[in-house]
Order: sequence, then C-alpha cells, then structure tokens
Amino acid sequence: MDIKTINKFEKARDKTLPGFAKLSLALLFIVIVFLWSYTSNGNVPNNTFLIIGAIFGAYMAMNIGANDVANNVGPAVGSKALTLTGAILIAAIFESLGAFIAGGDVVKTIKDGIINPALISNPEIFIWAMTAALLSGALWLNFATSIGAPVSTTHSIVGGVMGAGIAAAGFSIVAWDTVGKIVASWIISPLLGGLVAAGFLFFIKKQIIYKEDVLAASNKFVPLLIAFMAWSFSTYLILKGLKAIISVNFLVALLIGLTIAIGIYFVVKPLVAKASSKLQNNRASINTLFNLPLIFAAALLSFAHGANDVANAIGPLAAINDAVMNSDISSKVSIPLWVMAVGAFGIVVGLALYGPKLIKTVGSEITELDQMRAYSIAMAAAITVIIASQLGLPVSSTHIAIGGVFGVGFLREFLDANEQRFLQETRKKFKRHKRELDLMQEELDRLELIKDKSKANYMRIVELYKRIDEREELIKQERKDVKDAKSTKYVKRDAVKKIIAAWIITVPAAAILAAAIFFMIKGIMIS
Repeated sequence: MDIKTINKFEKARDKTLPGFAKLSLALLFIVIVFLWSYTSNGNVPNNTFLIIGAIFGAYMAMNIGANDVANNVGPAVGSKALTLTGAILIAAIFESLGAFIAGGDVVKTIKDGIINPALISNPEIFIWAMTAALLSGALWLNFATSIGAPVSTTHSIVGGVMGAGIAAAGFSIVAWDTVGKIVASWIISPLLGGLVAAGFLFFIKKQIIYKEDVLAASNKFVPLLIAFMAWSFSTYLILKGLKAIISVNFLVALLIGLTIAIGIYFVVKPLVAKASSKLQNNRASINTLFNLPLIFAAALLSFAHGANDVANAIGPLAAINDAVMNSDISSKVSIPLWVMAVGAFGIVVGLALYGPKLIKTVGSEITELDQMRAYSIAMAAAITVIIASQLGLPVSSTHIAIGGVFGVGFLREFLDANEQRFLQETRKKFKRHKRELDLMQEELDRLELIKDKSKANYMRIVELYKRIDEREELIKQERKDVKDAKSTKYVKRDAVKKIIAAWIITVPAAAILAAAIFFMIKGIMIS
C-alpha cells in the first residue's frame, strides 16, 4: 500500500470519525432512555409499547434540538453576537430550564386537537397510533435537518398524529377546521414575521444608519430599542413561557412588561452613552451596541421554547404512558417527570450534536446578518406571537423566525436604491477627501523643502501631519464602506425555495409516513 493511499484512508478516517462519534453519543442517550424506561416500568402490564414510545420520544426530542432550536439562536450566531459554542451552551441551559421549570404538568394528548381520540375505542390501537406519530415526526425532522431545512416541530407532530389517526379510524377522526388553520399558518406566520422584522430594520436604518452623526442617533434610539425589546420579551415570556407558573391576562402581562422596560431604559441609557463614547462614527461600531440584547434574546427565546413546545412535542409519549398505566384514553394527561426529562435532555443532546448545521443555515445561509438585522428578527419572533395569540391567528414560531430572516433580506433588496445612493455619496466623499489629502501632502512637502525655521512654519507642519493622519483614517474607513456596499448579499433564492417546499410538504409527508408505520405495527401485532 503506497503513501498516497494511506493518506487517503487517514483523511477519510478524520472526516468520518466526528460523524461516527456523534452517532455513538446519540445512540448512548437512546440506550440510557431504554434502560431507564425498562427498569422503571418493568412490572407494568403491556409495557412494551411504553418502552418503545420512550425510545421514539428520545429520538424525537433529539431531532427537535437539531432542527427547531436553531431559530432561537441562529440570527445571533450569524451576526457574530454569539459564537456557535456560546449559542449551544445558552440554548441547552435555557431550553432545559424552560422545560423543567415552566413546562407544565398537563398536556393535550393530541397537539392542537387535530383528531378526536374518542373515536378510537381500543387503547391498544391508540397506543399504536401515537407510537407511529412519534416515529414519523422524528423521521421527518431528521430528514429536514439533513438537507438543512428548518421546519416546524409542531407541524411534524400534527402530520404524524393526523396520518396515524386516519389509518386507525378513518378520515372522520380529523378536525379539518384545525387542519385549515395549520395551512393558513404557512402563510400567516412568515408574512407577519417578515413584516415585523422588516419594520424594525427600516426604523433603525432611517433613524440611525442614514443619519450623518450615527453616534448621536444611537445614543437617542438604541436605549429605546432595547427598552422596547425588554417590554415585548417580558410580555412574551409571561404569556407563553411562564403560563404554567403564573396565569395572567394580556393586559396585566403588558403592564408588567412595560414596568420592566421603563426600568431597563434608565439602566441602559447611561451605559449606551458610555459605550458609544469609545466608538467610531460608523455602522460597524454601532452594531456592537446590540450584542448584549441579542444574547438575552437568545436565552429568553430558548426558555420560552422549552416551556411552550417541549411538552407538546412529547405529548404522544405522555399519551402512551397514560394509556398503558390506566388502560384508557384521555384527552388530557399529566406529564411524569421522566417523560419531561426525556424531552428536555433529548433536545440538549440533539442540539449539541446536530444543531450547528441548522444554526448556520438560519444565521448565514439565507441572507447575510449583522447585529441590527438579528435584533429585528428577534423582535419579530416575540411580537408576532403576542399579536397572533391575541387575534387568535394560527402561527408557527419556526415560520415566524425564518420569515423574519426573509423580511430583513428582502427589505435590503427593496432599499437597494438607497444603498446605491449611499455608495455614490461615499465615493464622492472618498474622492474629495483624497484630493484634500493630496493637497495637504503637497503643501507639507513644500514646507519641509524650504529652510524657514520660524515657529509659524513649524506649527503649520505639525498641523498638516495631524490632519493628514486623520484624513488617511477617514479615507481608509470610506474605502471599506465602498467595498462593503459593493459586496452586499441579499436573500439566496435557492434557500428560500428549499425551505418553503419543506414547509408545504411537512404535514402531508409526516402523515403518510405515520400511516405506513401504523399499518406496519398493526400487521406485526395482529400476526
């Protein structure tokens, strides 16, 4: 065997080993869940499907972590407000905290009432259906993650439950009006998210970026933007993330959030003024003022996601557990601690092992993000859910976040004329400053050649040196601004087409897969 062949094998090994290591760790988690469910429920009659359901639930939770959590932290990573490792740590901590602290004790067995479980009289058939729903939802999420398409976890589970329900009891079991709302959410969610994100970015551009003195504009508006973020996120967290702990109406949540926001404003205002005093009068410097708010946004969105979505995602597992323990079918069941643990830890494992792929997709592969754009997307994620919940509109948090990414990208395209004007004005300033620099350099050379040693001549030479240094710095920044404006990237159409296609086929694909799995289980059990 020659050296070249050995080198090829070594490269292949180095490339394959990380993937093999990830798979090994994922399988280790599933084995741990299997051993726990087997030893804890070994004396329970008909416990086979409970153990299988626990395994599928763990697999589902890992796929949620790999796919769905990217929406909460992807923009912060794409804008470089957070490193990938930092984002994974924050998401892992706050997702699990949200699940355990505010995940709730009771969950609907059928997410969003997609089917009527009363039409399935046999608990065993119901268990088969929920098992099929879990596995189909997990398999679809796995496939979507592998192609880099962020899809809705809720829609994956809904499709799985719908397909398994139809296979078990026919088409009459499906609540078709609920299906209609889900279809409507495919349009409503990204549109609302895109409009809200674009609105915030447009405000930032008009009130800060397009101003001559961006530092003065930042001192005025950045504290207000951070306070508004605190208001919206506080309200969002109270309504969606802490609803299992405290139950208040919309108005009370809004007032509590406003109180927090006012306090945040007075704390942040002097801090922004102090930070901006050390910054240059350009866009790149102003972007750094949004770093800390984006980190808090990633943490709070992850907490709310853990509290609001994890329990729903493991609803089928909770339903299987209840049906096995009580030999009956309930519309609402309690969530045992071990089931919640499967969901919470599964999400953390999936996020750590396979989450980076989708985080990169959301953060950088759809459109180029900076901190201001990421801030606008984070605002869309919170405000759209609040608005939609009050209006009774069906929305998906995944679709909202991705719609926000689309929104900021398409806004930049819409404002392309403004960007071109900015480019032209920057070019004019660059040429003018270059001419001024050349004239100052010529005067300096002339003064240094003459033998006049007077104080006035000396002072003029010192002044010219200082002005030349300042002008060179200014020209350097303007050259960079021209380069950045020329290299502006907008929304990548291939990514948009792939993601929208994945959204549209999520429910039917998961439904067909669930029906096939149900019939396979039924055939095995009956034979």
